[in-house]
Amino acid sequence: MSKIIFFGPPGAGKGTQAKIISDFLKVPHLSTGDILRKKLSDKDELANELKNIMSSGNLVSDDILNSIVSTRLKSEENNGFILDGYPRTLEQSNFLNDFLLNTSNSIEFIFNIQINFEILKSRILKRSTEENREDDNVDVIETRYNEYLNSTEKVTNFYRVNYTNIFHEIDGSLQIQEITEKIKQILKKS
Repeated sequence: MSKIIFFGPPGAGKGTQAKIISDFLKVPHLSTGDILRKKLSDKDELANELKNIMSSGNLVSDDILNSIVSTRLKSEENNGFILDGYPRTLEQSNFLNDFLLNTSNSIEFIFNIQINFEILKSRILKRSTEENREDDNVDVIETRYNEYLNSTEKVTNFYRVNYTNIFHEIDGSLQIQEITEKIKQILKKS
């Protein structure tokens, strides 16, 4: 079963493409954003802590995400998976690489969806009104984009340099269907 990572700045279309490819390949889509938003509905201390972190646009700690993701990966080990929103830091990347090594798994495809900030900002604001997401406003967008530049882009570059044979750049300014077709063509070639 396929094991895939989607990279790109917030609002680039990672989640949209991950869902489409998940349906296409019949592989579970593990979105840390969805997992965390679901956790927010719990009425416990961690949910309150997450709400404060996420509403300010900051990233959740590596320890929390590593724990959540490794639990999910263990349960999906034989089904394959699509990671969307993880890893975001070099520490998470190291954790994931160690986890995969220890479980005799490996990533087969990495897709990096690139898009310029102005297109991205208008997409996120549109998504905010359509999906009624409180974590999508201009201040949060700028904070999340800066977090992406300061941490996740380093992770993307690590994979770009060290996993050249499975790393694929995708133009995120294309229409959704065009992006999907590009990804499907890459998947079919392998």
